[in-house]
Amino acid sequence: MTFDDDSPVRVRSLSRAFKGTAALVDVSLDIPRGCVFGLVGLNGAGKTTLIRHLIGSMKALHGSVQVLGQDPTIRPERLLAKIGYMSEEDSLPKWMRISDLIGFCRSVYPTWSDDYCGELCEMFDLSPDAKLKSLSKGGRARAALLAAIAHRPELLILDEPSSGLDPIARADILEAIIRTVADEGRTVLFSSHLLDEIDRVCDHIALIHDGVLLESIPAASLPERYTECFYRTDSSSARPPEIPGSFGAIGDASEWSVLIDTRNEASPSTTTSIESGAARWELVRRQPATVHRWFAGRVQRQPTAAASPQTEGMQHV
Repeated sequence: MTFDDDSPVRVRSLSRAFKGTAALVDVSLDIPRGCVFGLVGLNGAGKTTLIRHLIGSMKALHGSVQVLGQDPTIRPERLLAKIGYMSEEDSLPKWMRISDLIGFCRSVYPTWSDDYCGELCEMFDLSPDAKLKSLSKGGRARAALLAAIAHRPELLILDEPSSGLDPIARADILEAIIRTVADEGRTVLFSSHLLDEIDRVCDHIALIHDGVLLESIPAASLPERYTECFYRTDSSSARPPEIPGSFGAIGDASEWSVLIDTRNEASPSTTTSIESGAARWELVRRQPATVHRWFAGRVQRQPTAAASPQTEGMQHV
């Protein structure tokens, strides 16, 4: 992996374990400046543990972490003044009014922008006189996002920000993320299990599974690199065709789909028929892999039987 010295976030060989159970295993990654960087993984994969290292609530015991050029645990107040952070936790003091929250943030962040704050209040339909306890969960999430971005942070870190929210609140948050990045090339780390959101807003996607960073790839290159191939046989087969370099098989006795890395020269992505075991498999069609299909294939441990591999894949993810 090539590392960029100008990256707002640089992680090197980061490992962490809790009571003997690995949470992160030799994780190394760079987050490019001015992009929306999506971090995906199943629950318990290690996403939040990684983010806690980035915001300085955990110190790197094995490996190193740099955020905006500094160790997040050394003089963290300097770093926290330059980043925005929002998690799925509904942790804002509910006794506050929106105006109290704004006043507090104004005193904490030297770059706080009252003009931008006013725009966000209007966009999110937040009245300065409203108490947080009177707002819906979506309303409080909008208030938390307001506090996280109205100082125009160099780096915005979002840990499952729209988990449990209604579609309108999720749309507001996504729009604010897009605007934040469009404004002066700022950087966003967006951790989410909602792959539709990741697919919509992210320029780069990293997949973490069981504490291991499996892949980090530009979003635009994913459908170019991975192809989903559908194969059919006249013979019943409890296993998918054995294709070198393929993964993520899903299907039934007579039809299976597999994912193929087009960079793997051994993978017959253009071969129309394959002899595998006692069966002869015919290639029915090919299509670029979706983010959902790629994710499911990468975290899958065993071939999966389904009603049909042509259904939009991986509702069980």
